[in-house]
Amino acid sequence: MGKPVERAVSIAADHAHPDARRGRGAVSAVRSRYDTETRQREDDGWDNLETGDPLRTHLHEDATRSIIAWNTSPDISFDRSINPYRGCEHGCIYCFARPSHAYLGFSPGLDFETEIMVKRNAATLLRKELAAKNYQVRAMAMGTNTDPYQPVERDQRITRGVLEVLCETRHPLTIVTKNHLITRDIDILADMAKDGLVKCYLSITTLDRHLARNMEPRASTPGKRLEAVRLLNDAGIPCGVMTAPLIPAINDMEVERILEAAFAAGAREAGWVLLRLPLELKELWREWLQEHYPDRASKVMKLIQETRGGRDYTANFGERQRGDGPYADLIAQRFRMAVKRLGYNEKRNPVRCDLFRPPPRDERQGSLF
Repeated sequence: MGKPVERAVSIAADHAHPDARRGRGAVSAVRSRYDTETRQREDDGWDNLETGDPLRTHLHEDATRSIIAWNTSPDISFDRSINPYRGCEHGCIYCFARPSHAYLGFSPGLDFETEIMVKRNAATLLRKELAAKNYQVRAMAMGTNTDPYQPVERDQRITRGVLEVLCETRHPLTIVTKNHLITRDIDILADMAKDGLVKCYLSITTLDRHLARNMEPRASTPGKRLEAVRLLNDAGIPCGVMTAPLIPAINDMEVERILEAAFAAGAREAGWVLLRLPLELKELWREWLQEHYPDRASKVMKLIQETRGGRDYTANFGERQRGDGPYADLIAQRFRMAVKRLGYNEKRNPVRCDLFRPPPRDERQGSLF
């Protein structure tokens, strides 16, 4: 893990002016669980509170010494993943990864989407770790924490560098993203797909452009995500859909329409996850609800709590992804019925793990083949 870095913006834990945070998801830079001080702006009656320039994205070098993250969670289908970035410019207000930014000395709020840690040595680190004598191949996951195709990837190209190493070594891969930018790498992904080495998923939370703009302001529009599903499948790259997260009284009423649209675009595998509100995300979510949907904020929170045993969130394995109770069961039943009706998940082909070619442990050593 990289060292904490000094904040490049000084909005602390107060609310940024709406003009300053235009195009951002969070309402504030809510303080993290490690902060000991807070600051709040007060209007003295002279209407002289500065509006401020729009918050800009700042990139920080991540000095990480390893690139593969390992987990042993029993309710997650992968045991290893790569996150080329920490923080995510997409600004999705519901992102469960937001609290991880507190470890870096940043706010899980606006800092999470404006202060981005970049791992420019990701490809080099990956090559070294795949060459280890004790490395045993299984599917690598990308997009499990922050999005590998967030806007800064267009210039940084760190994700593409990782893909080049995985393709060269014939390493299996799964990717989840909300960004049409994944289609830039169709050349690499199609090469992997011809050997059954890759699966992709587009996360589509809504077909409503207005809701998408409020909830995930810098992710690709719903239409562009559906286009990406079609382009990937047309290129022979298996691409499914994740209706995640489903949020009571916000987007859960769209689950059937999303699945229908993605199926028409070529998706044949689908999954879902219920909204999760760990740690600081609870406060950020409530702020966002009050700003954008004050008329239904109390109803939304009541339904969320009905799926979490009366609380905002429960982190128990087996429950955190799906929730519990009658309302959570209703969402699950609707998803299952739509999937069965449309013909999703009838055939799930795992990515192949038998073609892996470890890179040479000495970079000066070339391949014999």
